Amino acid sequence: MAQVLEFKLPDLGEGLTEAEIVRWLVEVGDVVAVDQPVVEVETAKAMVEVPCPYGGVVTARFGAEGTELPVGAPLLTVAVGETADGRPAGDGSGAGTAAADGARDGASGGRESAAEGSGNVLVGYGTSQAPARRRRVRPAAPAVNGRSRAPEPVRETRPAGTPQAAPGARTGRTAPADGPVPVISPLVRRLARENGLDLRKLAGSGPDGLILRADVEHALRAAGTQDRTETTAATAPAATTPATPAATGGSGRSTAGAASVTRVPLKGIRGAVADKLSRSRTEIPDATCWVDADATELMRTRAAMNAAGGPKISVLALLARICTAALARFPELNASVDTGAREIVRYADVHLGFAAQTERGLVVPVVRDAHTRDAESLTAEFARLTEAARAGTLTPGELTGGTFTLNNYGVFGVDGSTPIINHPEAAMLGVGRIVPKPWVHEGELAVRQVVQLSLTFDHRVCDGGTAGGFLRYVADCVEQPAVLLRTV
Repeated sequence: MAQVLEFKLPDLGEGLTEAEIVRWLVEVGDVVAVDQPVVEVETAKAMVEVPCPYGGVVTARFGAEGTELPVGAPLLTVAVGETADGRPAGDGSGAGTAAADGARDGASGGRESAAEGSGNVLVGYGTSQAPARRRRVRPAAPAVNGRSRAPEPVRETRPAGTPQAAPGARTGRTAPADGPVPVISPLVRRLARENGLDLRKLAGSGPDGLILRADVEHALRAAGTQDRTETTAATAPAATTPATPAATGGSGRSTAGAASVTRVPLKGIRGAVADKLSRSRTEIPDATCWVDADATELMRTRAAMNAAGGPKISVLALLARICTAALARFPELNASVDTGAREIVRYADVHLGFAAQTERGLVVPVVRDAHTRDAESLTAEFARLTEAARAGTLTPGELTGGTFTLNNYGVFGVDGSTPIINHPEAAMLGVGRIVPKPWVHEGELAVRQVVQLSLTFDHRVCDGGTAGGFLRYVADCVEQPAVLLRTV
């Protein structure tokens, strides 16, 4: 007899308490193997695939796409020790199919493997090293006393007003009666779902009619314009009548323009950023100092390094190399404050965070042990993490644990800013754009490549002298990269 086990949303780590279901990767009746990804969820930090620690047949799913579930809530149930058609795994009557073999593999060891599994873990942290294969098997209705028994319905919970997920959702596409809707991006589906937009009514502008984000946004803008026109037409005859308390909401302010107001929920990554920045401003007594620096020699050094052949070196990697050297001289800034113990915690290793802008919002990936890396290694790691950030595949471990942050806001075409410290760190270096400006060089006015550097620091960990010394050393290295040779 099969044992039905319940798989709950695992603890995703780093204080994350909930996640939103973006896309189901399996359906009821599918055979899953141990550590096979079964659902794609979006946390406040990243979009990740969650593997199931049990092998067997999926008997129920809990939660429609778009539903937010707390950690510990049921995700699905798996029948361990049973094939997709309801027969025991040891039944020799046709159970030797590939699907049944997959079920037996997932349930090997009987109750022992079912009870232990691989643990509630994320992709990359389980016991399986090879990618799991998923087989779709439609469950047959076993006969009971000569009569067919209808398969059990899928159990899904969804908030009131949420539409039923369309067939085909497991492949990332809705399926109308006359065929699938050509949608690939989960972000496009989510944007349409949150705004109540029916993707079946859209004509995609992408290849082969693929519906893009621009198509959804255009449709939403068109719908908003139509709503405002209808609202204006409906309220025009009453424009000459005095406003009543009911019309003003009892506050004396007219609500006629309420239809043009858009409310955006502070959830997901946007909510996480809001909470972290608010906490930083609330808990950290920060101060900012800045200086202009002549980056002409730094840019010449980079050009010479890239002309020598080999992988190209990025400006961000050179700035990161300068930061790690500066933190070696001023370790007070590679720290955090333990408010409970009233202690300053200084770190020997530099885990360097850097700000990366994505379609989902601002994220701060972390380069581990940045102080041990050269410019080439830093360039490669920045590129890898940036690509993962844009794809939404960063793991919680790659987004946490930083000790110092480098923020290159010059890519947005701005010169200066006052960075907000990435709590619980103690400092952040901001870098503006590098542009030609008049500059006094060797006693004469010249056009040089100038950059503004700004340092925001926690005044609890150090005073202005230390912060100024750090920033001045960074500026000296930017102006004369050879200064680094004296500190290596």
